[in-house]
Amino acid sequence: MVVAFNVTGGEHGEWAVLQVSGELDLVTSPVLRQRVHDVVAEGRHSLVLDLSEVFFCDSSGVGVLIASRRLIRSCQGRLRLILPAQGAVEGSHVNRVLGALGVRRLFDVHLDLKSAVSEEADPLSA
Repeated sequence: MVVAFNVTGGEHGEWAVLQVSGELDLVTSPVLRQRVHDVVAEGRHSLVLDLSEVFFCDSSGVGVLIASRRLIRSCQGRLRLILPAQGAVEGSHVNRVLGALGVRRLFDVHLDLKSAVSEEADPLSA
């Protein structure tokens, strides 16, 4: 079974939103890295990465998320992740991977887009 990897972009107010689906791995992570760089190059420094439809994430995917966080912070921007407790069929794989590696606390994590783009946003606890 081949799972297509896709990154689609949009805007929600001042926020750039990238919706990611498929497998985030060694082959596909450079695509996400480039899309994040493109958003920042356009002058957008408030970014939501919707990872609710990512079915698999390996260490290179985690590396892209950490690098994206570093890039956005270097621009005094904001990065928020959408990682629902239930998503991508059996729960958010990315959420479990970040938790297992102990790096989830580095990210501002939300359940859905409405929460992520809210100015009164309360991130989920690590």
